[in-house]
Amino acid sequence: MSNHAGSMRIAELSRRSGVPIPTIKYYLREGLLAPGELTSPNQARYAEAHLQRLKLIRALIDVGHLSIAATRDVLASVDEPGGTLHERLGKVQYAVTPVLQVDADERSLERAAREAEALAHRRGWPLKKESPAWTLLTQVLAALYSLGQDDLAGLLDDYAEAAEKLAETEVRCVLGRGDEESVLEGVVIGTTLGDTILAAVRRLAEADASARLTPEASGAT
Repeated sequence: MSNHAGSMRIAELSRRSGVPIPTIKYYLREGLLAPGELTSPNQARYAEAHLQRLKLIRALIDVGHLSIAATRDVLASVDEPGGTLHERLGKVQYAVTPVLQVDADERSLERAAREAEALAHRRGWPLKKESPAWTLLTQVLAALYSLGQDDLAGLLDDYAEAAEKLAETEVRCVLGRGDEESVLEGVVIGTTLGDTILAAVRRLAEADASARLTPEASGAT
């Protein structure tokens, strides 16, 4: 039996994490969770690191709505040795960026690609067309153009300005943790769950703006 501080059997790991034992075993089989330390052929003990990893897995799957395969990719990016911190952060972000397929015409797609490239030049951002974020932006812009929503597409720089301020704040926050693994996990959770937070806060702000700016609110007839 292991005497390592903080070690626990799978029943305690389940209790403390809130994850059922069969689900933990499934994560072990799928390679999402590292095996525990064997104390006998049929028994293993787990450390605090397993508990933290379980919390991360549940956050990605339950709140981030990532598939098992996508979650495995994210965790592999977090655990991959070597490379600069910036490179590892990029791999993590690639893994958690959603893929969107829209039914847009070729003309709209070409226009969207030009606008996305122009935005990157205006903001001084690195132009990486292999980035999932680049593909996502292009697809969304193309959908707006195809639907005749050019005025909404014209808000792109407003979105970019708000995103720059938020992104710098987020990156500074996770870098302040110091420990590289904690930084990477912060990017995973911050990117995945931050998208959800941003969507919720935006809707609350839109409801407030609507109450203030619609003709009924202003008393106009």
